[in-house]
Amino acid sequence: MTDNLFDTVLVANRGEIAVRVIRTLRAMGIRSVAVFSDADAGARHVAEADVAVRIGPAPARQSYLSIDALLDAARRTGAQAVHPGYGFLSENAQFADALGAAGIVFIGPPVSAIQTMGDKISAKAAVSAFGVPVVPGVSRPGLTDDDLISGAAEVGFPVLVKPSAGGGGKGMRVVHDAAELPAALASARREAASAFGDDTLFLERFVLNPRHIEVQVLADTHGNVVHLGERECSLQRRHQKVIEEAPSPLLDPQTRARIGAAACDTARSVDYAGAGTVEFIVSADRPDEFFFMEMNTRLQVEHPVTEMVTGLDLVALQVRVAAGEKLPVVQDDIRLDGHAIEARVYAEDPARGFLPTGGDVIGLREPSGPGVRVDSGITRGTVVGSDYDPMLAKVITHADDRAGALRALDKALADTAVLGLTTNVEFLRFLLADPDVIAGDLDTGLLDRRLPDFMAATATDDELIAAAAYRWLRSWPAAPSSPWEVPSGWRIAGRAPTPVRLRAGERTDHVWLTGTPDDATATVEGGDSRTLSAAVTGDRLVVTVDGVRTEYLAAGTGGQIWLARAGRVQMVEEVREAPVRADDVHSGDAELTSPMPGAVVAVGVEDGATVSAGTVVVTVEAMKMEHALSAPVDGVVDLLVGAGEQVKVGQVLARITAIEESQS
Repeated sequence: MTDNLFDTVLVANRGEIAVRVIRTLRAMGIRSVAVFSDADAGARHVAEADVAVRIGPAPARQSYLSIDALLDAARRTGAQAVHPGYGFLSENAQFADALGAAGIVFIGPPVSAIQTMGDKISAKAAVSAFGVPVVPGVSRPGLTDDDLISGAAEVGFPVLVKPSAGGGGKGMRVVHDAAELPAALASARREAASAFGDDTLFLERFVLNPRHIEVQVLADTHGNVVHLGERECSLQRRHQKVIEEAPSPLLDPQTRARIGAAACDTARSVDYAGAGTVEFIVSADRPDEFFFMEMNTRLQVEHPVTEMVTGLDLVALQVRVAAGEKLPVVQDDIRLDGHAIEARVYAEDPARGFLPTGGDVIGLREPSGPGVRVDSGITRGTVVGSDYDPMLAKVITHADDRAGALRALDKALADTAVLGLTTNVEFLRFLLADPDVIAGDLDTGLLDRRLPDFMAATATDDELIAAAAYRWLRSWPAAPSSPWEVPSGWRIAGRAPTPVRLRAGERTDHVWLTGTPDDATATVEGGDSRTLSAAVTGDRLVVTVDGVRTEYLAAGTGGQIWLARAGRVQMVEEVREAPVRADDVHSGDAELTSPMPGAVVAVGVEDGATVSAGTVVVTVEAMKMEHALSAPVDGVVDLLVGAGEQVKVGQVLARITAIEESQS
C-alpha cells in the first residue's frame, strides 16, 4: 500500500455507480477492477476499469449477487478491498463477513451495523436508546396479526403497515380504519414473504403530508462522526426517488442542526464506520418535528448533490476510512455552499405507467458546462436490457441558490438525449416546471398527483419532414450512374414525388419529397407544399424548412428514426402502406405487442384456442414487474412466443383473428 491506501480495489457493481467509483479510484492512484456479467461484456464500466473480470451469465443471482464469484474475482486480481456501490450486495452482511474471512476489506460499515440497521424493528430499538425520535407505533419481534390489530387503536389511524425486512415500498400498506386492517395485514405478509423471505410486520403512525428528508453521515474507526447536511427526496414514485436536492427547502437552520445531530447519534448507536444515510420522515405541516425511518448502510444514489454543496468526494472518504485513516474534517469544517439538484434518467415510459423500456443506444448527447455533472453508465452502443435496474444516468446541477439550480437542471435535461429507447427525461422537465416544485412545497405524493396531467409531446409537421428527409437522404447513392438511381422524383414526363409513410405515437401520415437535398419540396399529408434543404453528417441532421434552419441529433435503426432537438426526443417509425383491398385485413383483428423488454413468464392459452375479450393470453415480466396482455376481441389465438422467451419492446407476441358476429 501507498500512504496506507489500497493498491487494488474491486468494484462489485455495474452501471453508473461502477463508473463513478472507478473515476475516484483512478484519481487516487488506485488500480480498479470491474466485474461483469455476459450482458455487460461491452459496458462502459468494463471499458473504464484497469482490469475486468467476467463473473457469470446475465441473471444477477448468477453474477452480481454471487458471493463466491465476486470473492474469486477479488482473489484472482489481488484486490485488497471491495467497494459494493449500492444495490446488489451493498447491504449484505453475509458478503461483508465473507470478505473479512478472506482477508479482503469491505468498504462499508461493520457487519454488526449492517445487521442491526437491516432489520427495521431492531434499528428502531437501537436508535431509540440514543434518544433519536421514532414514529409512534408497535414494533417488536414476533408480532402476530392480533397483536397488531390490538395495538393499532393506541397508535391511531391512519397507520402504516411495514415489513421489518427489505425496502423499496414492498409490503407497505396505508390503512385508514380498523375494518381494513386484517386484510391489509394478510396481503402485506404475503408480499413481504415473497420479496424478502420474511413476513415480520410492524405498525407506525402514518404521517400526513410526509416529506422524505435524509442526512448524510460519515464515521471513522477512531470514534469520529460528522454529518454533511440533509437531502430532500420527496419527489418519488412507488417509493422510489426521482429528483433529489440539497439542502432541503423545508428546514430552518435550527432544525437542520437538530436533525444532523440525530443522524450522528444514529450512527453512534451501532458503532458505524464509513458513509451512511439516515432517513427521516417529516410532516410538511410540522417541519420542526422529524422521525427516524431507517438507515441505509451504504452510499446513496443521490450522494452527488451532497458532494456538490460540500466539495467533498464521498467515495474517496469511504476508501480512506476503510484503510483505517481518520476523517480529515470535523463538524465545524462542514459548510453547505449553494444548492444542488439531481434528476435520475431511467429507461422507462412515463406515459405508460413508467413501464421499463430497452434497446440499443444508437445516439447520445449529455450536457456539460459550469455547475453541471453527469454520472452515466451508458455510451453509444450500450445495450439496455431487462436484467437490471433501468436507471441509465444522473444529471446534477449546482448554483448559488435553489432557483438557479432548478433552471440549470432544466437546461441540462434539455441538452440530454438518448436515442434508441424511451426515457423519462421529458417527464422530469414537466415535473421541474410544476409550481409546487418551483416553490419547494413538496411531499411524497406530489409526483403521483401530477402524473395524470403529463402528456408526451406529439410529433410536429416539421419533425415528420425531418424524419422523412433523414430516410430520403440515406437512400441517395454515393455515385449514381443515371438519374433513375436517385430518389429526386425525376421523370421524362415530370416529377414523381417520393412517398414516406411515418408513424409517431397516435399519428400516421404521408410525407412526399421531390427534388434534390439542396433544393426540394416536402408536403405532409393534408398540408401545403414547403421548401426543403437537408444534409446529414454523421449523427448530425440539418434541415431547413421554409427558410427556418433546425439541427437535430439523428439516428436510425430498422424502421425507426430518432430525432433530438431543443429538449425534445421523437421516435418516428416508417410503416408499410396500408392494404389496398378491403379483404386484405379484418378490421377487428388485433396484435398483442410487448410493452417492455423482458421475459415471457406465462402463456395463458394454447395456440389456436378460441378466447373471449379480456382473456389473459401472455404475461411479460421485466424488472420484477409483471404485465398481463389480454385479448381485446373475441377470436382465435395465433401464439408467436412461448414461456421463458426473451422479448423486445414492441415485439408481436400473439395475434387474435376476430370472430365475426355472424359466426358466433
